[in-house]
Amino acid sequence: MPKGKGIAIIAHDGKKAEMIAFVKDHAALFQNIKLVATGTTGQYVEQTGLKVKKLLSGPKGGDAQIASLVAEGKLQAVIFFRDPLGKHPHEPDVQMLMRLCDLHNVALATNPSTARLMVRGLEADAAAAQ
Repeated sequence: MPKGKGIAIIAHDGKKAEMIAFVKDHAALFQNIKLVATGTTGQYVEQTGLKVKKLLSGPKGGDAQIASLVAEGKLQAVIFFRDPLGKHPHEPDVQMLMRLCDLHNVALATNPSTARLMVRGLEADAAAAQ
């Protein structure tokens, strides 16, 4: 992982349990990475024992804050377990975040399958660096 760059963790309400299970499964990797999360997701991540910088909750601007970090080059990846069937009042912020990940070439995983592939790549990078 590029020095100083972190990973953002976000989950819609209907996906938070799935995200926390994912984080627990990969805690060994995440304990060595700077983590940032939207507010409520960050509270759950903290309960796993990992350190995480919590921003605002998604609907209150947290997704936009993470988008800003992407634009500033401070994140290498975003793991965002989205609920594609739910209605989200902050959907414009979600779309902005996804657009900025594409624009700035930041890896974006929006479901567990893609996130697992992303984590495998990060683990391989970490092993190669040792």
